[in-house]
Amino acid sequence: MIMSLFLNQNSVNQFLTSIDGSEITLKREDQLHPTVSGNKFRKLKYNLLQAKQEGFNILLTFGGAFSNHLTATAAAGKIMGFKTIGVVRGEEERKLNSSLQFCQDQGMILYPISRSDYRQKHLPELMMQLKKKFGVFYPLPEGGTNSLAVKGCMEILTDDDACFDLIACSVGTGGTLAGLIESASPHQKIMGFSALRNLSLEGEIKKWTLKQNWTINHDFSFGGYAKVSHDLINFINTFNKNFKTPLDPVYTGKLLFGIFDLIKNKKWPRGKKILVIHTGGLQSIEGMNQKLSKKKWPKITI
Repeated sequence: MIMSLFLNQNSVNQFLTSIDGSEITLKREDQLHPTVSGNKFRKLKYNLLQAKQEGFNILLTFGGAFSNHLTATAAAGKIMGFKTIGVVRGEEERKLNSSLQFCQDQGMILYPISRSDYRQKHLPELMMQLKKKFGVFYPLPEGGTNSLAVKGCMEILTDDDACFDLIACSVGTGGTLAGLIESASPHQKIMGFSALRNLSLEGEIKKWTLKQNWTINHDFSFGGYAKVSHDLINFINTFNKNFKTPLDPVYTGKLLFGIFDLIKNKKWPRGKKILVIHTGGLQSIEGMNQKLSKKKWPKITI
């Protein structure tokens, strides 16, 4: 089971276009696995191997109602024979959406808690309560970022990627970016695009790396985590139409919107070979479309 999940680890690079002297290529990490795709595949790999080695039977982790991390953990846990528990932010989420239904279908036990309690997830008191309720478990942090996750994300880049000048990636908790920073060739620069309003992200990244070959752009979060606009939705749909490649609205959609906007406004260094990391997260589109329908906004096409 272990090797069947982590056997195929190299994703395909898809050349997109040349714009204003820059070549843009997309690394299709979203195609790594049907249900454990993208950076979640990378983040879970060494954590699940460690959990198996230490003899754990239960994985417990945290996430919001449409969390990519929850769905990936549920799917990977089922494949590798773990029981999984998802602590869900917000008791109002007892009503299952498509993401939570998927988690439950994979055998995950969903445990909604209040938003105020959820904010205490880093405190030992809550962990003690969870252990009392569910027994001994292997804990995975919200978003999946820890030292083993960074180790997994260091495997995104291959020797063939040394030809690129710049690596661009969306940033949530920072684990994926840290892995790219650590594994990049000496001549390469890493640029992160924040998907949420968090000006302390730089501090989070510095917990995992001492290198200085990176920057984070905070201009394309669209107001915060999972926030979107008409312009972003239109860009995602146009991108899919032009390149036959879906983008998620939470992470990679914002990343590529930002890159194309910077190039359009002559704020991007010319003559660079750019590798953009598609971190997956496409399962979130259905949930986002539910929200868009309530607003009577255009939907994201898949």
